[in-house]
Amino acid sequence: MALRSSSSLPLLLIGLLSILLYHNTTSLAIRVGIVIKPSPNLPVFREAPAFRNGDECGSEDQEHIHVAMTLDANYIRGTMAAVLSILQHSTCPENLSFYFLSAHSEANLFSAIKSTFPYLNFKIYRFDSNLVHGKISKSIRQALDQPLNYARIYLADIIPSNVGRVIYLDSDIVVVDDIAKLWDVDMEDKVVAAPEYCHANFTQYFTDAFWSDEEFSKTFHGRNPCYFNTGVMVMDVDKWRRGEYTQKVEEWMAVQKNKRIYHLGSLPPFLLVLAGNIKAVDHRWNQHGLGGDNFKGKCRNLHPGPISLLHWSGKGKPWLRLDSRKPCTIDHLWKPYDLYRSSKQSLEE
Repeated sequence: MALRSSSSLPLLLIGLLSILLYHNTTSLAIRVGIVIKPSPNLPVFREAPAFRNGDECGSEDQEHIHVAMTLDANYIRGTMAAVLSILQHSTCPENLSFYFLSAHSEANLFSAIKSTFPYLNFKIYRFDSNLVHGKISKSIRQALDQPLNYARIYLADIIPSNVGRVIYLDSDIVVVDDIAKLWDVDMEDKVVAAPEYCHANFTQYFTDAFWSDEEFSKTFHGRNPCYFNTGVMVMDVDKWRRGEYTQKVEEWMAVQKNKRIYHLGSLPPFLLVLAGNIKAVDHRWNQHGLGGDNFKGKCRNLHPGPISLLHWSGKGKPWLRLDSRKPCTIDHLWKPYDLYRSSKQSLEE
């Protein structure tokens, strides 16, 4: 076989790289260490400090703590703050593994994470929006209707099969305690562990059409269903896979398309499948509702009791309220974890 001339080899290599970049920019960047300049559409972040294990962490072979989050350009500032808070308060930060689910295979997202957290152990997985195409019903807030908001339903099918347990977290949180304490919760043979709120009016999460239908309402017979927020969950993904819980949630989404039985996005089908059958976790792990309601996002105060995790669930997000110069008092607890580098800061540097 004739060898190609040396002059044609660079062109061949460029062509191959172009094909690879088109098909899988993120995995290529991971494989060969390509660092792509941040997209002008993405914020620029300061580099976080390197967080290292203490002597009490044992060997590097110790079991890793697996954390999953979604990754979206509109919420990436919150994601960065959340990751920083987790690392900063972790006794063994090098034992953390992060899995980010993104609706777009953008190498720019990989580059943003890598440049901000050079030592972070992470992978980005593309969430195929076609999985929920035609399954999403319009809710009371447009942000809840985004396909990525449903990615947690498919989490067990996306992350590596050798991962048996994972902590799923929303992007609008900061952790102020060692996340290993949440990881170590005794699941007691349950599929999901989460803070549970049995004082909340559970009936409000479903429509009158649901409660008036005897076939639907008997769903909760034999259970004591309580509200739990799907933005902070420990999931036994092995049990999730074996029990085919993805399909169970999808079945309720199909019902919703034919007969409107709830108003919120991906939360109610989770409640329909799991409410009353989860492992309750201390409320300190979800100081939720800090973003206010789903309509106006009004300021709220902290609930009484100890706090391990702050959650700006609701319409109001701390980075948006801080930028508008109309922050809530509670938003100043988020600000120390904000790694966003504004244009003014860039000029000063």
